[in-house]
Amino acid sequence: EPPDTPKDFSCQTQDMKRVTCTWREGETYLYGQNLPRYTLSKTSSQKTALCEASCSKLCSCSWDIGQQWIWNVTVTVENPLGKKTATDVFDVNHRIYPAAPFQVWEDCTDTEITLHWNYENNEIELFCQTEVHQPDGKVELHNSSVAGSKCVTVRGLRPYTEYTASVRCGAATHFWRWSEWSQPLTTRTKEGTPSGKLDIWREITPVPGGQNVTLFWKQAPSFQANGKIISYEVTWEKIEDGSKPESVSFSSVYNSTRIFIDNHSYRISIMAKNNVNFSLPSVLIISKAIDNSRSIFSTEELKEGQVNATDDGIFISWEPRSIYDSYIIDWCNFPRLQPCDLQWKRFGPNTSSAVINSAAFVPGVRYKFHIYGSVANRPSLLEKKIGYLRELPPHLDPVVRKVDLTYNSVTVSWDSYFTNESDPGFVRGYHVYVSPIQGNCNLKGSKKHILSDESELCKYTIENPEEKKYTVKHLMPNTKYKIVVKAFTGGGETPIVNFRYIDTPTNSNMLYFVFLLVIVPILVAAICHWKMEWVKECFCPVIPSPNKSKVLSFKEFKMDSEKVLKINDCLPDMLAVDSNIEAQKL
Repeated sequence: EPPDTPKDFSCQTQDMKRVTCTWREGETYLYGQNLPRYTLSKTSSQKTALCEASCSKLCSCSWDIGQQWIWNVTVTVENPLGKKTATDVFDVNHRIYPAAPFQVWEDCTDTEITLHWNYENNEIELFCQTEVHQPDGKVELHNSSVAGSKCVTVRGLRPYTEYTASVRCGAATHFWRWSEWSQPLTTRTKEGTPSGKLDIWREITPVPGGQNVTLFWKQAPSFQANGKIISYEVTWEKIEDGSKPESVSFSSVYNSTRIFIDNHSYRISIMAKNNVNFSLPSVLIISKAIDNSRSIFSTEELKEGQVNATDDGIFISWEPRSIYDSYIIDWCNFPRLQPCDLQWKRFGPNTSSAVINSAAFVPGVRYKFHIYGSVANRPSLLEKKIGYLRELPPHLDPVVRKVDLTYNSVTVSWDSYFTNESDPGFVRGYHVYVSPIQGNCNLKGSKKHILSDESELCKYTIENPEEKKYTVKHLMPNTKYKIVVKAFTGGGETPIVNFRYIDTPTNSNMLYFVFLLVIVPILVAAICHWKMEWVKECFCPVIPSPNKSKVLSFKEFKMDSEKVLKINDCLPDMLAVDSNIEAQKL
């Protein structure tokens, strides 16, 4: 293809002595002797080349300008298929592209950095810009306030903080473009007085004659060390009598200490120190031991409330009180170890709930939380909470102590589930599982439960963890069953492994009923057969006796002591008189 017109053709100077023109070449798909040829010349005299072009990614051509300031130049590109040109008219004074500054150095205070630099051509008046990279990745640009200045001061920096800076310059008059950035310079501001206060807390243990107070401290989010912390200063003094304070200094590697105080109120303060100065003191008031006995040591008076976990941690809420200016929650990261790695977190007066999380929290471990209200640096225990990051099934099953059977029910009794701090969850209740040895279970009032081997159980749920007895009804008499009692937590229950086997007795009421229906009639029939003649004589005599007649047993047939049968009350088939004497009486 014929060549394209040179693109982005422009000319500029770095030192006011030599001009360099650059452009981008196009693709012609010709090679060897047919490659495009570039010629740069004055537009008025294109036969005389000003320089020989060289091309890689970008084509360039340079020449000395001498005393000429206004130029009209043309670049010509040609190959065997055609020719194209591009022209640029410029004033050298308007095309200054300075070289990058060099020899950059700095002067520092705790909040300022003054950058200094040099550049090659001091005859050109330049205007410079500084780029400062903050520790958080942000970039700030600062312009020099005076043209020709070779320094700039960057203010408002943080003490003892590392910054990276670079400088670039452009012509102060007839600005054309910025130079390249100088080599970056990394520097650190000097140390300053620590700002803010340490976050401090305590753990109190009563001992004979006083109290052991374990003090903890850490850098609060608002605290700025502004240097390298070299020590911590701990001071304590009695509040009542204004006695001389005691103090001790600790290396920066420590974040806790233990002191002994008597039963009076004490004011404790802790300060951080760097190579410049101390921070402001953080103050904590320890109340008299008699007050602590009510608010700290006798924690049994406060019932431990259960708290639940969320996806983000353990959710804790408390009842706010208007008298407190802040709240503190403390807990142990490792409650089963000593020391337990006590942690704490502060909240503002308008906060009544929080989500506590820690990388040390693991499922199945019970964590205790103490909630304090603080007024004028004097904390008081308000509430206690216990909870889990995630509950796990209980380690043990309830111990069944007694099984009472009837023909259609079973009553199981178990010991109270002994709970302690090592439990992997809160016991929420119990499940009672029952199933006949043969066949599936379909007892009234139960739910089906399928085991891993696809066998079926009847499941009863007891949601009261204080319950210790349960009766399963609607069983079949004279049947063998298997039964088990399982405790469950918020994390479920352990797999069912061991059953207890029972046999329901025969129904005694049914035997009595069978006795009445079968045995009694058989006995009566046997007696009747044995006394056949007597029965026949009694109930079916050949010659009826009036005294034995049932018909004559009613009161209306009795006259004095004799039984009388009125002839008109019955119509006999035949009348026979056995005795004339008796007939005369009748």
